[in-house]
Amino acid sequence: MQTTRYLRRERFTPLTYLLLAAALFFTMVLCICVGSVGISFSDTLTCVWNAVTGQPVPEGIAKSIILNVRLPRVLCVALSGAALSVCGAAMQGLLRNPLADGSTMGVSSGAALGAIIAVAAGFTLPGFSFGGSMVMAMAFAFASLILILSLSYALDRSMSTGSIILIGVIFTMFLSAIISLVITFASDHTRTLSFWTMGSFSGVNYEQVIILGAALLLCGGVLIRFSPELNAFAIGEENARHIGVNVRRVKLIILITVSVLIGVCVSIAGTVSFVGLIMPHIARMLVGPNHKRLIPASLFSGAIFLLLADLTARTILSPVELPVGVVTSIVGAVAFVIIFYQTRKAG
Repeated sequence: MQTTRYLRRERFTPLTYLLLAAALFFTMVLCICVGSVGISFSDTLTCVWNAVTGQPVPEGIAKSIILNVRLPRVLCVALSGAALSVCGAAMQGLLRNPLADGSTMGVSSGAALGAIIAVAAGFTLPGFSFGGSMVMAMAFAFASLILILSLSYALDRSMSTGSIILIGVIFTMFLSAIISLVITFASDHTRTLSFWTMGSFSGVNYEQVIILGAALLLCGGVLIRFSPELNAFAIGEENARHIGVNVRRVKLIILITVSVLIGVCVSIAGTVSFVGLIMPHIARMLVGPNHKRLIPASLFSGAIFLLLADLTARTILSPVELPVGVVTSIVGAVAFVIIFYQTRKAG
């Protein structure tokens, strides 16, 4: 009965997805058109359509900019935003914590540390240029998440919102110091790593698009598969256990899935904060709390948000490009305070 009442609050209509898909499409086209070199809407669509369908693409600067620079970047940004937002929605549902997110809980910082250590140590996988940093990012993301939850449970058996977030913030500060130390000694990569830690999609390619797309398809499918279990967690772990949910197994699968997805994103784009914190709340306002609807809606909203943030980062001070993490952090800091205030007020 509790689960039924919980799900009745959903406000989903098929039109919602249609509007989100349309908004995502036009946002992607806008991001491809706008930049230091302006390209018309018709030229953009013609170039992309001909490339996708195998037709000859007219030679010129538009072809070079769109197909080699902007299109892979826009695809990477959209996939990363979708992945981070989906991870945030899953973590908030699993932990019943509206402030749970890879950035607020230190998972993104853990993944960044793993990737930076791999780069500084020259750890690679044969035939896979950034495979070493990706594997290390995933491993460190999962280890960070387990460590933070273990510390939270040891200090506060109720694992309250305040305790988890406080430990996550402290852990993030600790990892930031370690990251700075590693970057200091990695003199050959100092400038690149410093810019990368603030989030950057500069120089991404289609290989990374394929990796991100495959990771999102696989991990997103797993999270949607466990959406009924996430709905059950909304009424408490004990109640979920009483209706037949294998709590330990489900937790482990979801935590591993989230760690893999965050690790892949961080290894490609660096630390992009607050996407997974803000956008699940926006999606929840649109479609309600049912994770079967919430996760796909978070996917669309996260992609749109990060695309707009990246567009702002590369155009607001053109030709100088800001790290996209700076833009998301400014917006996220304000949203974090509002969400935290509302959570404490409701509690």
